[in-house]
Amino acid sequence: MREIKKLKWVGSSLEDLKEFPEDVTDAIGYALHQVQEGLKPQNAKPLSDIGSGVMEIVSDFDTNTYRAVYVVKLVDAIYVLHCFQKKSKHGISTPKKELDLIKQRLKAAQQSLKQRGH
Repeated sequence: MREIKKLKWVGSSLEDLKEFPEDVTDAIGYALHQVQEGLKPQNAKPLSDIGSGVMEIVSDFDTNTYRAVYVVKLVDAIYVLHCFQKKSKHGISTPKKELDLIKQRLKAAQQSLKQRGH
């Protein structure tokens, strides 16, 4: 049996996820569970704008796109950095405002680990 890694929610990511339509929360929740088991969900892809180990789950619902960004390369858990609805109508790239928040939350998670001696 596989070891299930803990999920740690950074900032308002859990509250934001709970605001999504139920079908989206179910799809993202299932994908995150796969990540906890050490698997790579089909709807996950690297978010290379941020750095190594940062992944993005994409879920489309009713002409809208929802995303959950997480990092797997931190020692003690899977950190969910940000959940948001992509509102940009231009291309598939993640808006700068969202990228800045993701980077900020990644730094906060890394700092927290350093302070605890990991």
